[in-house]
Amino acid sequence: MIEQHLSVDQVAELLGTSVRFPRRLIEERRIRYVKVGRHVRIPASAVDEFLAARTVEPIRLRRVGLRRAA
Repeated sequence: MIEQHLSVDQVAELLGTSVRFPRRLIEERRIRYVKVGRHVRIPASAVDEFLAARTVEPIRLRRVGLRRAA
């Protein structure tokens, strides 16, 4: 199965950012990309991996019952 490769514009739209952000990720080599001639494409799985690696889960606070002194 062939994986879908997204343009920088498509990745920016998907992430809800400006085009500058995915370009910076590419420049800093923080995301996988494929260079086809002068075009740069980012595999959809690379975007998923990038998001999964930077996802912060919320802290679940345990509810401690109040104890009364006898």
